[in-house]
Amino acid sequence: MSKVEAVENPSREQLKRLVDHALSSEALLTIFARCRVHYDGRAKSELGSGDRVIIVKSDGSLLIHQNRKREPVNWQPPGSMVRLELRERPVLVSVRRKPRETLEVELEEVYLVTVFHAEDYEELALTGSGAEMAEMIFENPELIEPGFRPLFREKPIKHGIVDILGRDSCGNLVVLELKRRRAELHAVSQLKRYVEALREEHGEGVRGILVAPSLTSGAKKLLKDENLEFRKLEPPKRSEKSKGRQTTLL
Repeated sequence: MSKVEAVENPSREQLKRLVDHALSSEALLTIFARCRVHYDGRAKSELGSGDRVIIVKSDGSLLIHQNRKREPVNWQPPGSMVRLELRERPVLVSVRRKPRETLEVELEEVYLVTVFHAEDYEELALTGSGAEMAEMIFENPELIEPGFRPLFREKPIKHGIVDILGRDSCGNLVVLELKRRRAELHAVSQLKRYVEALREEHGEGVRGILVAPSLTSGAKKLLKDENLEFRKLEPPKRSEKSKGRQTTLL
């Protein structure tokens, strides 16, 4: 799966597919469009037709930006429910439950839609890096499962670089894909590619395990569909002395 998908001047069907995909996979959705905005909640407001940037984030936040000023002209907070309705014109609907607020964005003309499977490391100074997570597993392989033996770190293969390659207690090759934040669909697709590449070379005795603190619902479903595994693991906490400094492993 590509990390970014972009379509210029999408048809109604393309727009619906992209928006539904972004919402279901908890990706970052941006729409460049001429639109009208209708708000109904603690007050009522109408914003006439104009070219704007619409952003929908994975936590349900929705922001509408004009081509000036820093703050959005309309917005909905995290936790709002977003959907696209194909009426006479496509309408992006965001509903906040408590207090009840509804924001409707009537899309008159859509110039560009992008779906970005973003990974954000905003807590880099607070929790361990990916390298420190790998080091923790090498020092404590039982965190993955009894009998697991890590063999290689950052092992180059046909379709990329495997974070950790090891063997289980039965001698099967095990691919570990490490994510220090919540793992999304992109991480599962990446793991799938690595496992398939190694199976071409070594046969069916190759397992794939996604290691992360948590999963999106889409990632969980895709793991099950692809017969891949998940291990819940928090990255190591960093001491006050090491905060703000990225450590690396040779």
